[in-house]
Amino acid sequence: MSLRIAVLMARHGAVDHANALDDLNQYYATQMPGVERQLVVCDNTLPPGYAAEIAPGTVLIGAADTAREFSSLDAGIAFLGAGLMNFDYVHLTTSAFRQLYTAYIERISLAVLHAVRGRGVAIGHIDRYNEPTRLFGRSTQSWLRSSFVFLPPTELRLLGSLVSVTRASDIFSGDPANPFRADAPLDANLRANIIGWLTGAGTGQGVEWHSRFALTPQTLPTFEAKTLAILNELSFSIRLREQGCLPVDATWLAGALSGASLGDVFAGVFPPWQVQLAERPVDAVPLEPGW
Repeated sequence: MSLRIAVLMARHGAVDHANALDDLNQYYATQMPGVERQLVVCDNTLPPGYAAEIAPGTVLIGAADTAREFSSLDAGIAFLGAGLMNFDYVHLTTSAFRQLYTAYIERISLAVLHAVRGRGVAIGHIDRYNEPTRLFGRSTQSWLRSSFVFLPPTELRLLGSLVSVTRASDIFSGDPANPFRADAPLDANLRANIIGWLTGAGTGQGVEWHSRFALTPQTLPTFEAKTLAILNELSFSIRLREQGCLPVDATWLAGALSGASLGDVFAGVFPPWQVQLAERPVDAVPLEPGW
């Protein structure tokens, strides 16, 4: 049975990551041959309400830029409306999906999607911090990278808006020397991880963000906008888990389908994220004490 996939790509104009649309189409040609898909490009440099077909099965729409990719993807969900439920999966992606670590992308194949079709799972790459953090009173250490995620449309309907955090005044102090409010709903670990990722040497895992910058009065708006995107990405995974949708690491899943875990996968039995990362056939993360 052929899969039907609604593909929503968020972008900020066609200049940044100019090859993203071609790269996405090439991914589907090689990894998803024969799949039936509807592609909606959600561009937040175009006015909301704009819509034009730019290729067969591909529509370009305008979207609000109030919450970067998350408000853009919300526009794509609204554009499809009730028709969203006619698809087996919704593929959420951004024009930056080929940035940083990308080996997991080619591991998401038709076989992987067929294996968990109908399950309450979201498939992508699981990132993690070295230690747990707290956001809005919830403990979190791992999250799905929101630039390339597959999940059932029902889970999106349950989730509602992808935008979880909008009130910058609740988060930021306006002072680049100490950018977070003392009573902001994120703990010291999360603050340090965000500052380290955006402006420093990363989060203690030997990886640096490609666009890091010094925190100054001039760059403070960029820092705040990117921080809100990080908080929305973390909240996306938190909210999915709370409604019973399990984040599944694509590399672990591809390995499980060729190994001893095959029966468990088809039975809908998935280990916690810590075990998934430890059991990945490549790029494994050893289990830590307390996990």
